[in-house]
Amino acid sequence: MSTDPDIVVLREGTEGLSMESYAETLRERLPDHTVALARTPTEERELVPQARVVTGITIEENLLERADRLELFACTFAGTDHVPMDALADHGVTVTNAGGIHAPGIAEQSIGNMLVFARRLHEGWRRKANDEWRHFQSHEFTDSTVTIVGLGSIGQAIVQRLEGFEVETIGVRYTPSKGGPTDEVLGFDEDDIHEAFSRSDYVVLACPLNDLTRGLVGEDELATLPPNAVVVNAARGGIIDTDALVSALQFEGIRGAALDVTDPEPLPADHPLWDLENCLITPHTGGHTPKHWDRLADIVAHNVTVLEDRNDRGDGGDLENAVARPNAN
Repeated sequence: MSTDPDIVVLREGTEGLSMESYAETLRERLPDHTVALARTPTEERELVPQARVVTGITIEENLLERADRLELFACTFAGTDHVPMDALADHGVTVTNAGGIHAPGIAEQSIGNMLVFARRLHEGWRRKANDEWRHFQSHEFTDSTVTIVGLGSIGQAIVQRLEGFEVETIGVRYTPSKGGPTDEVLGFDEDDIHEAFSRSDYVVLACPLNDLTRGLVGEDELATLPPNAVVVNAARGGIIDTDALVSALQFEGIRGAALDVTDPEPLPADHPLWDLENCLITPHTGGHTPKHWDRLADIVAHNVTVLEDRNDRGDGGDLENAVARPNAN
């Protein structure tokens, strides 16, 4: 265990990745700093009070009581609803997240899922498993209309990678007046959602889960989709009404769905979604990539440099991915 560390990596891992690898990557980015991995609860209690920067999934409030030097908590998730934000703000700690680091993988997987349905590759895989050499009719992705719900880092990465496929794109964002990289931009109000869905061959969900988006895709919205439409959920399971989706898939209200997230999650073994041939399921792996720690370490290293510049010179650049700042004293 390192003594007097200024950066502490908490022990709880994420997405099957080693926190030791994360700590080592931070050491490579910040060779002039002491980076310690707290492997046990005892080590967390000993190391956090010494640190200026702590990074992990979340931090226990009781660890903050003696963390007088702590300036930054770098959450290793994009979402921070599980983090004690108020307590961190009261202790003068800035919070950053991992937003954006998953965008390339999620974008590639989303486009891959659309291409699977366009070319009906899943039907080919089924026939191979049955040793069948029988032709089947595929479709073309060209000239499709793709609606991307959410134009944050993931939505933008999807749109960027759709260039060259000769598809029309509709973006849905909170403030459509800002425009965006899609051919058309609409808002989250009910009329706009139904307008976008009525013209969509594919709908990709890439928005956060919040009060506005929870249950956004329900029975009415699924009924608005054309029968040939495919829904790709790369966001959070709660954005879709699962029962309504099962019904739409069972009775061919839509052509199919590709789900990297579900509600509930994990999906129970006896859930009807598993038995539907027109539903592709992956176990929340869209953001998994060997470059996970590299991208996150780049953000944290940048922010450590910004904090040092502020402390040394009283000025500095902007913190990357800041989601909350300390409360004013």
